[in-house]
Amino acid sequence: METKNPIQVAGRLFETLELLADKGSLGLMEISSSLQLNKSTVHRVLNSLIYMGYARQNEVNGKYEPTFKIVDMSNKIMGKVDIVNLVRPHLRDLVENTKETVHFVERDGLDAVYIDKVESFTNGIQMVSRIGSRIPLYCSGVGKAIAAHLPEQEVRDIWERSSIVRMTPYTITNFEQFKENLSDVRKRGYALDNEENETGVRCIAASLKDHAGKVRYAFSISAPVNRMDNDRIQELSHYVLKTKEQMESELCP
Repeated sequence: METKNPIQVAGRLFETLELLADKGSLGLMEISSSLQLNKSTVHRVLNSLIYMGYARQNEVNGKYEPTFKIVDMSNKIMGKVDIVNLVRPHLRDLVENTKETVHFVERDGLDAVYIDKVESFTNGIQMVSRIGSRIPLYCSGVGKAIAAHLPEQEVRDIWERSSIVRMTPYTITNFEQFKENLSDVRKRGYALDNEENETGVRCIAASLKDHAGKVRYAFSISAPVNRMDNDRIQELSHYVLKTKEQMESELCP
């Protein structure tokens, strides 16, 4: 492997672009000093970046700053990333560490759609969920994990447009109670489904941002209540939060 960039000018272009991306706005002398390059070289590099649309010179203060062209390129790249293939290794690790079934969902309007599932056969009980099925945001762990990070008006809109049905004796059907529940989610970092969607099943869930920093996904650990008491929830929460951190570091570094 090369230890030195074989195309020196390419190295200088990207070093300058990375510096501008990091600092935001710099003058010619500041860039020259930071990169330890003479002013004439930096000036040529900046003119090249401006010509290609990756940088511009501020007309007011004369400083150089990056454009959004690199963001557009990043979005195009991330748009081609298969999210399931990206997170699947983390989901498998979570199953391996907890011996419980893990779900991965994507928000679609008022619902969450299961887009991946890694089953644990260790305890001999299979979850009835299936990839492609939907679950309401208002009565699920994954749904509450997502809703907790949405603007208040959007949360209210989701509630008002949803058909609020008491799925089990534990389903939250009062909006004020729902908001309090979301507040707890934000404090803890994870959401709980206390048999709110299916009697006899508890879930612990966390949201996941996409490459643009928008909360769009969530994942959960599901298990029968006899294996998911409060002590077990506390134990699993550490795995959930660690997995969330690892996955988001890859999605939006």
